[in-house]
Amino acid sequence: MNQKHLTLLVALALGASLDATASGYRFGSQSVSAQGTAEANGAEAADASTIFANPAGLSRLEGRQIVGGVTAVVPHSTFQDAGSTRFTKTSTGGVKSQDDYAPSVVAAPTLYYSQKIDSQWTAGVGVFVPYGTKLDYDDNWSGRYSLTNIKLESININPSVAFRLSEQHSFGFGISVEHMKASLRQGVDVPGSIAAAQAAGSGAALVRQIASLGGNPAALATAGDAHAGVDGKDWGYGFNVGYLYSPTPDTRFGIAYRSSIKHELKGGAVWDFSTVTSDAVVNKVLQGASHHVNSAARVDVSTPETLSLNAFHQFDAKWAGMADVTWTRNSRMQDINIQFVGTNEGDLVIRQQWKNTVRVALGANYALNDAVTLRGGIAHDDAPVRGDTLRHAALPDADRLQLSFGANWKLTPASSLDLAYSWLHFNDASGNYTNNCNPVMTGCTGNGETTRGTWKTRMQLLGLAYNYKF
Repeated sequence: MNQKHLTLLVALALGASLDATASGYRFGSQSVSAQGTAEANGAEAADASTIFANPAGLSRLEGRQIVGGVTAVVPHSTFQDAGSTRFTKTSTGGVKSQDDYAPSVVAAPTLYYSQKIDSQWTAGVGVFVPYGTKLDYDDNWSGRYSLTNIKLESININPSVAFRLSEQHSFGFGISVEHMKASLRQGVDVPGSIAAAQAAGSGAALVRQIASLGGNPAALATAGDAHAGVDGKDWGYGFNVGYLYSPTPDTRFGIAYRSSIKHELKGGAVWDFSTVTSDAVVNKVLQGASHHVNSAARVDVSTPETLSLNAFHQFDAKWAGMADVTWTRNSRMQDINIQFVGTNEGDLVIRQQWKNTVRVALGANYALNDAVTLRGGIAHDDAPVRGDTLRHAALPDADRLQLSFGANWKLTPASSLDLAYSWLHFNDASGNYTNNCNPVMTGCTGNGETTRGTWKTRMQLLGLAYNYKF
């Protein structure tokens, strides 16, 4: 019954792919110009946002450049229950369907700056949002014992430098300084615990304890859920490297790597039994019987590294084509152990066993005229979730297809606007996840619930960025 989902939130989120529209807990896009080609342009180096895709691309930029953008994420998500149960194998009850449990619109900003130092060296810095999520299910939905609310926020500061060895060879390197903050809420299955106690013959002792303290044992029949809330935050550090090979002025091949980042999320767990019944004495006894106490909490996780191969070719004055293949080592995210620091509670173990994934993207640019360049792209991305029994309410992820369109509009010789629109179609995601620890077990923490149902998600991304060269 518990905060397992605190860390599920944290753990899954940290395990998310670093790519802008990749599977896992990704948030928006890290570049509006890249979004217009479905992130296929890692070897293009169109502007200073190449810091994210391939820092070696900085070597192609002249003078000083700044790019400031924002991407609005517009999701539409639904859930339909298919028989969720408590650990007692009885129905969880509650609302069987959820509509728009994701926010209507969430925005993610980006900021990049580059400066050419001399004929060989270029430096820059990027600030972007690598992960994020916000899900807000009803407090009485059928899967409330797994999750009611989750919020994840992050920011990555990525100073980088590129070295141009020759006209054909460029190298890039960056340092990532990443901050992450997460919070989570879930229901605590008090009614199921009371039923289990009564079935085991210990219900009479509970009644006697309540009566001896002046409470009303009859209130047990009206008991509802308690609530658990957890938060945590941490700074983590990593690096990224890139290489760009240009056999001809019109052709480029790139390879880029982003390292894993280790996070030790530390925060607190709060258990609220104050509204379980209208009798404060009963509530206090029930919380004592649960062995849940407010405490510090900690989980150690590492984000998966990514390796990208990309290509760009200028066919003629009008057309350019590009491609990107990104491999993400999600298999770093196996079972997650959450520790309740300073208590006798056992760890919460979250089964994930994520698989490695591959994202493939193809894109093109078309120079409509001297002022407008049109962009387009398509991409397919695998979800890291292995199957229904490992799909959790905090990450009802599925394979998805992305279709993107974009444009660059030159306002002046020194400034331009980037526009991008993306449509993401997710496969329907069925879940049948069971928490292997329940409230009557010792040595571990968990609600023991099984959440069964199907999530359906569609998503739109709207991006706008301003570019200035000086």
